[in-house]
Amino acid sequence: MEISPTANPPVCRVVDYKKFLYEKKKKQKEIKAKTAKIVIKEIRLGPNIDDHDFNFKLKHAIKFLQEGAKVKVDVFFKGRTIIYKEKGEFVLLKFAQELEEYGKVERLPQLEGKRMIMIIAPKK
Repeated sequence: MEISPTANPPVCRVVDYKKFLYEKKKKQKEIKAKTAKIVIKEIRLGPNIDDHDFNFKLKHAIKFLQEGAKVKVDVFFKGRTIIYKEKGEFVLLKFAQELEEYGKVERLPQLEGKRMIMIIAPKK
């Protein structure tokens, strides 16, 4: 195995190749274990959500953000409630405003099919 190719003469070492591969794999596994895993928690709201329900979900979102997880908030439109898109967006923006001190909006409300989705990341 070549250690220093730029030296004059090049420096080499005799190594057991299987052992070298094993140690390399072990190091990669260790590096992978140390990386932070991103957890995404989901909270579902409706366009006509009541204040009490809103506050209840808000407390859960605060807890998730304090634990370091991202929060995916979505408003699900059932049946004909799809005509209340503005209401859904208003609910999501209000939710983001309430969570302003705990996290920042990573993705603004966006309609995808029957869902309007917003993602909030925790503040460091």
